[in-house]
Amino acid sequence: MLPIDRVHRYDGQESDLTCINETVTIPGPAGRLEGVTACPPEGETRGVVAIICHPHPLYGGSFQNKVVHYLSRTCNELGVPSLRFNFRGVGNSEGVYDHGMGETDDLLAVIDWVNTRRPGFGIWLAGFSFGAFVAYRAANRRSQVQRLITVAPPVNLFNFGGIEPPGCPWLVIQGRQDEIVPCTEVERWVRSQARSPQLVCLSAADHFFHGQLNVLRSELAAVLGAIPAAYPAQSCQ
Repeated sequence: MLPIDRVHRYDGQESDLTCINETVTIPGPAGRLEGVTACPPEGETRGVVAIICHPHPLYGGSFQNKVVHYLSRTCNELGVPSLRFNFRGVGNSEGVYDHGMGETDDLLAVIDWVNTRRPGFGIWLAGFSFGAFVAYRAANRRSQVQRLITVAPPVNLFNFGGIEPPGCPWLVIQGRQDEIVPCTEVERWVRSQARSPQLVCLSAADHFFHGQLNVLRSELAAVLGAIPAAYPAQSCQ
């Protein structure tokens, strides 16, 4: 079982949400990876675990990022336990930045770690910005992945080409005021996909969702909450 987290990590400045966490150590391909788990306040209802990937390691990205926190907490509110972790070289995770390649291997190791503790559970894979790139790269490489959530995928900054689009349900959330990843480029990329994801554009949101985190949370809850608790398993492969 995933442990229940006990350390207050969230700074509480964006809303009245409370995050209760415990640090865990996960064996990774470049050394130990640091993570935190969080469990649904009303108990688990869906038979899946959400794994959340953080933004760019070289620009302050970590599992403490507020968008990452909101992804995690929204899943908790929907009855899904979550795991946020630091990529190699971030926080107490060992290793060095590897341009998304090694970070994909980190994520695959985390999926495998969760699978040993929750055999038979599906995975909701989510990522913000750089984390969306890594999640997209990994989605087709583990059969346990049943849903992909990519928030502000940096399609103008990283090479998303040559990767088969996921076959499982896939959600893209993008801010129309994004100053780093233009919304028009994300829309163009979405239209080019052989398997089109569901695209939700937030009219007032910039890249970091300043002042829009509760809107992000509401949109996530609306889409993910519409999935029945007994949602049939559908792999991304």
